[in-house]
Amino acid sequence: MRCNREVALDGAAVALVPYRPEHVPTYNAWMADPWLREMTASEPLSLEEEYAMCESWQQSEDKLTFIVLDRADGAMAGDVNLFFHPWLREEGQAEHAVAEVEVMIGEPTARRKGLASEALQLMMDYAATELGTRRFVAKIKMVNEPSLALFGSKLGFTEVDRDEGFGEVEMHRQQPDGTDGAAAARVAAAKRASPLGGKVSGNELWSQMGRPRYVVAP
Repeated sequence: MRCNREVALDGAAVALVPYRPEHVPTYNAWMADPWLREMTASEPLSLEEEYAMCESWQQSEDKLTFIVLDRADGAMAGDVNLFFHPWLREEGQAEHAVAEVEVMIGEPTARRKGLASEALQLMMDYAATELGTRRFVAKIKMVNEPSLALFGSKLGFTEVDRDEGFGEVEMHRQQPDGTDGAAAARVAAAKRASPLGGKVSGNELWSQMGRPRYVVAP
């Protein structure tokens, strides 16, 4: 999405950065895993197709994505996404009022560390503050018990539907009234401008005074 092409959100355990071409080889390698494709309802893409997808996502106005970096070592851990499908909105609602949200921790060694939970919270805070998103929808495979627990127990999503045909659980979370100020404060504290364009070289993604240097691979 164009609005986040120069935005990074820096949390306690994760950093969220824009999806850029230097991330594509690692991301494409993750998506060779049939289980990950099944859990994310994704189709296999060639490396060339993945580069094209990266470019299209940067230009899109109905998809928002961040790459999740593990601050422990600066390596890529996964991604977190919002999809602003028009069929999710009720008549008269603003374009970004409702979003489908998903997270993937593609790096096996980065799982079970709380990264997905923090990445989702940062993403939802950002969307509520910057785009006015009020409701978040998650569609999770019934067999994906860790994700069901993450969205339900940790993030306060409520189950609204089960589709036995697709094997999915649909869960919703409404942005609570009176919390916009707190979300905005968290986003303000986390937001950083990424040095894009000619300011990056090789696999170096971004570096800031006194801060860890985040790279694509350990």
